[in-house]
Amino acid sequence: MTIRLTFRPVVLIATLGSAAMLLGALAFQFIAGLAPCHLCYLQRYPHLAAVLIGLAALATGRRWLAAFGALAAGITAWIGFYHTGVERGIFEGPTTCTSASPGALDADALFNQIMNAPLTRCDEVAWSMLGLSMASWNAVISVFLMLIWLRALTLKA
Repeated sequence: MTIRLTFRPVVLIATLGSAAMLLGALAFQFIAGLAPCHLCYLQRYPHLAAVLIGLAALATGRRWLAAFGALAAGITAWIGFYHTGVERGIFEGPTTCTSASPGALDADALFNQIMNAPLTRCDEVAWSMLGLSMASWNAVISVFLMLIWLRALTLKA
């Protein structure tokens, strides 16, 4: 028995994958009480775009939309890998996420930095499973979603 893949079911899988990632992030935020950092929010937007692209592709059957779905998944994967690097100290995070070294600041500047510091820092892991943070899991899963989108490009509608 041969299973013949067609465009719409594959796009549906990719779309539901991004929707699940968004729902998972919201569950961690609102049910588990883990506040997202700046980079966490940035990882959500491409997933939302992928869901919208997927809905458009499902409604119209236009294969070229899968390229934009793959791009959205690739962008969130890249942000996830970057965020993982920030968490592990490989990359310096954006100033909206991390603090500067206090040695270079005078007392007033240090006080202002402390008072304006975000509640959730990008360089701290809030949750992990099997040694991977949420950002790492997002990156890995998003690479698979990107591959699914790319597969959809090769299928007939």
